[in-house]
Amino acid sequence: MIRTIRETDAEAFLKLCKTIDSETENMLYEEGERNLTVEEQKESIRQHLQQLNSTILVAEKNGKLAGYITATGETANRTKHTATISVGVLQSYAGMGLGTRLFEKLEKWAKQAGIVRLELVVLSSNIPAIRLYRKMGFRVEGAKRGACLMDGVLYDDFLMSKLLKRSRFVKRHTQNKDEKVRA
Repeated sequence: MIRTIRETDAEAFLKLCKTIDSETENMLYEEGERNLTVEEQKESIRQHLQQLNSTILVAEKNGKLAGYITATGETANRTKHTATISVGVLQSYAGMGLGTRLFEKLEKWAKQAGIVRLELVVLSSNIPAIRLYRKMGFRVEGAKRGACLMDGVLYDDFLMSKLLKRSRFVKRHTQNKDEKVRA
């Protein structure tokens, strides 16, 4: 079952995030680096859900959290249509379609929330995640060279995005951008 997180999920969600951090090197935080208390996690959930253009969805299996996807909306008027995504799934559920279902549910939420642009950052070496994101319609926009340092090795991050719908302005602007560049 995929549902919106509740404040009462704070302890389980924090445990989920810490477990995922310990299972993979593909997340931002290293094992043991996530230092939130349960009360701080609860407050973070509360703040996240108070924003109309942000959410946290969790995947629940047999009463336990197995994965999550967050969308954090921008606050400036010109970028409120954009949300940055973070996603994590327990290794024991990897490759079972859970990530796909999380993205599908998030996209439905995003369209209702007026989100037009979804974006994320992924390690360039995280091929399974990149495959999933491409399957879900995301495209690589660019690379942040040397963005992550792990065990003395620099890794690039890819910035990927997906536009959910285009307004007339976006279509018109896109069609005329070459003329504006030449002008």
